[in-house]
Amino acid sequence: MKHTYITLAACLFFTAGMQAQSIDEVLRQIEQNNKELQSQQHATRAAQLEVQTLNNLEDPSVEYSPFYTKGITGMSSSELVVTQGFDFPTLYAARSRSGKLQREALHRQYEATRRDILLNAKNLCLDLVMLNKQQGLLEERKKNADELLALFEKRLEEGDAGILEVNKIKMERMSVQTEVSQNNAAHRTALQQLLAMNGNLPMDFTSRDYPQVEALKDYNALYDEVMATDATLLAADAAARAAEKNISVSRQSWLPKLEIGYRRNTSLDEKSNGFLIGGSLPIFSNRKKHQIARAQAISAQYQLDNARLQAEAQVQSQFNEMQQLTTAMQAYDVELMHQTLDMLKEAVTAGQLSIIDYYTEADNVYRNLQAYMELENQYQKLMASIYKNRL
Repeated sequence: MKHTYITLAACLFFTAGMQAQSIDEVLRQIEQNNKELQSQQHATRAAQLEVQTLNNLEDPSVEYSPFYTKGITGMSSSELVVTQGFDFPTLYAARSRSGKLQREALHRQYEATRRDILLNAKNLCLDLVMLNKQQGLLEERKKNADELLALFEKRLEEGDAGILEVNKIKMERMSVQTEVSQNNAAHRTALQQLLAMNGNLPMDFTSRDYPQVEALKDYNALYDEVMATDATLLAADAAARAAEKNISVSRQSWLPKLEIGYRRNTSLDEKSNGFLIGGSLPIFSNRKKHQIARAQAISAQYQLDNARLQAEAQVQSQFNEMQQLTTAMQAYDVELMHQTLDMLKEAVTAGQLSIIDYYTEADNVYRNLQAYMELENQYQKLMASIYKNRL
């Protein structure tokens, strides 16, 4: 735990002189420095190379046999055999096409992992924007409470205010301080998670503005875009095509394996050279492989169907949720709420409103502002999820 705080403090120190970054800049930095993504890159590369090795030729074989005969000093004869085995030529072509699809499937899986990591990072950035906005609102509340406390303590000395009013302001300051501490804790947690995703390398993100998002009005256009670009769906499709192609490979696996070679025999007074031609039938080694390949293809097709159904359901639910959130946000007049707070402060300062009535009305406005900020954050995160395949 101590190491974590030291790391975070060091990152904050180094970012003090840095220019504030946008969300897109943060995501580009995380894509470069994220350890999970780096691990996945190398794992994908290793798996793709492993697929390529499945189509390699067999290793050549060299055998040398010396013979000894009773009554003859030394070696009486010897045999040298050099052989090279290989599969039926058409099988290499089939495995090459299958391997290409398998490598594509691995790449698509990596793209889905990359998208999910960047979406998680973007959601953390959006949470930080909300926390920064809330921090600004709390600073405003604290400033107002300090100013009112100074004013009413002076009025208390002059006999124009009561102790209950002063105590009410002090309790408001305590409440604000508690919320400030909670905000700082949430901000620290989100920032720690973001720094961890960036390999604990320093970054500076202090924005209080959400990115501009494209408004959604056409459901069909959104549906077409998601179904054509969803990384999970594309990965499932590539896996299904690779599994289907593997069936044709399994069919050709029944073809005989061939072997050619060179043979040299030597004796005391004679040497002979020859060629070796042979083959083997995969009667036992290929058993059940075709059934396995077909079952895997069926499983992959079901996974693709499920991914498609899940994508379709998510598009519809997210579009509906977006419409509901848009309607809810339009019900809030943020400018009016800030104007109301200013008028309430002017009224209580001028003595036209009691401090009790002031905080009763102001608390209601602050709750509405807080609710709007949370609603705005929910909307931004929903839109980030909708457009996640653009990351």
